[in-house]
Amino acid sequence: MNETARLSAGDTAPDWSLPTDNGDRLSLKDLRGRRVVLYAYPAAMTPGCTTQACDFRDSLASLQAAGYEVVGISPDVPAKLAKFRERDAITFPLVSDEDKSVLTAYGAFGEKQNYGRTVMGVIRSTFVIDENGVIERALYNVKATGHVAKLRRDLGID
Repeated sequence: MNETARLSAGDTAPDWSLPTDNGDRLSLKDLRGRRVVLYAYPAAMTPGCTTQACDFRDSLASLQAAGYEVVGISPDVPAKLAKFRERDAITFPLVSDEDKSVLTAYGAFGEKQNYGRTVMGVIRSTFVIDENGVIERALYNVKATGHVAKLRRDLGID
């Protein structure tokens, strides 16, 4: 299997500037000075991705109180992200990486197993980035359900 290069704690987070669901652009530089939870998901409005986004939405207040900003990234076009945000009352930015260059730079796009077949796609992943843009945690192949609760426990957030 062709392994995409993965990030590890201590690596500098690849910089990015991407369109958001509301037509603005958001870049990692804009978030300097704050800790960031960047999570990669395959497709807006699918069951697993909806569960995960709603878990982040429901945990946003406690994550922000602990100093974290949450950003979701997928290859969906901004218009689809806007529908997703509206449908599920998502309260954090969703960024569009249509050419998958940022997902690839983070090791979150590549070969993965899907129903026993090897396919190319988004690898559900979460990155915790510190105030200076350094990776604190790089979590790959996370589960859609229960991941946010586990992440909060790992970060010591009630």
